[in-house]
Amino acid sequence: MQEKTSSQGSWASRWVFIMAATGSAVGLGNIWKFPYITGENGGGAFVLVYLVCILLVGIPIMMAEVFIGRRGRKNPVDSLEDVAEESSQTKAWGLIGIVGMFTGIMIFSFYSIVAGWVLNYIKAMATGELAGLTSDQASATFKALLADPMTLLGWHTLFVVMTVFVVARGVNKGLEIATRIMMPALFILLLVLLGYAMSTKSFSAGWHFMFDFDFSKLSWGAVLVALGHSFFTLSLGMGTMMAYGSYMPKKASIGSTVLAIGALDTLVALVAGLCIFPVIFANGMDPAAGPGLMFMSLPVAFGQMPFGQLFGFLFFVLVGIAAWTSSISLMEPAVAFIVERMKVKRITASIGIGFIVWLLGIACLGSFNFMSNITLFGKNIFDFLDYATANIMLPLGGIFTALFAGWAVKSKFSAEELSISKLFFSYWKISVMVISPIAVAIVFVLNL
Repeated sequence: MQEKTSSQGSWASRWVFIMAATGSAVGLGNIWKFPYITGENGGGAFVLVYLVCILLVGIPIMMAEVFIGRRGRKNPVDSLEDVAEESSQTKAWGLIGIVGMFTGIMIFSFYSIVAGWVLNYIKAMATGELAGLTSDQASATFKALLADPMTLLGWHTLFVVMTVFVVARGVNKGLEIATRIMMPALFILLLVLLGYAMSTKSFSAGWHFMFDFDFSKLSWGAVLVALGHSFFTLSLGMGTMMAYGSYMPKKASIGSTVLAIGALDTLVALVAGLCIFPVIFANGMDPAAGPGLMFMSLPVAFGQMPFGQLFGFLFFVLVGIAAWTSSISLMEPAVAFIVERMKVKRITASIGIGFIVWLLGIACLGSFNFMSNITLFGKNIFDFLDYATANIMLPLGGIFTALFAGWAVKSKFSAEELSISKLFFSYWKISVMVISPIAVAIVFVLNL
């Protein structure tokens, strides 16, 4: 087959692709969501199920998404259609890409609100506004932020603009430069915070909470949450890895590259938990505090510890960087599609998608104040989008990708693109054809 190249450009090296894809995967899901869902679902047993989901389901599907993107060298929709046509299949498989793009936009709309909370807390930590707060005062401060739509709108707008700025500059001048700067900064900050957590007297309590297994605390609902989060954190089911894969150098090994991304992403989630739980336990707080864990419990904890104000500031900067790298990847599939299909300039496409996200975000931030009475299936708009994307749309998108890669694409094409050992390829093939679809189907049925 003649070598294709993406019209959007390509990553300078395999390592840059690993950093970009890890930047996509490492985000609020690792640092905001993973610790609190671990707390809500019993700790170590949940972590073990999550790791199994990553290994058995997440990694094989990520490999499928990356190889489809690199073989097609286009946006997710066109790559799916071209790869399907090459295997004499219907172009209707491109619908996976369309649904994935909409899923990414839906996620970005509420993701931006949480990122806005983070930006607000970076400012508050820097100015000392949170110093010396009691638990009740910290809770009241966070609730006051949620009740203030204009402040939320300001931070939401700033975050969308930050993301549009990077995406509009393209693969090399935008995505790649941002990755080269932000990912090393993220890893350094994480290690600094881990060292800080290890200096606390409650580090062993945090360690045991995360790695001691008590399966009596597990429910099928927790298994669904673990499965959904494995898709959410690896950026699967939304076309991101197809878009990023289309910029991947041809000589780079997909198998080892995806394993490296999965390992880095999982490591960040685990280390984030080890940074947060010791601080929580040191101050006698509840690890199952839910979505507000990072915003109501941690400021109090940092405020009561030596150099807590500094490390609290660094922590929220870390979360802000992670949110920014992920939001870039949420926009990229839709922007690439508009640029390639509609022949629109990248800056125009970026602003257009950014505006749609901004509008949807207003409905999400309104969930906490002026639109709090509006519900969908018993949930406010923010919670509905979070639940629907993480627990339904992402797993289904990933599963259809697996079925496409396993059943529709000819084995000689997937083997050629993946270029892995026969044993590993056999495992991958069985996983995307059988294991992943059945695993998701069972969890879905048991949660009905």
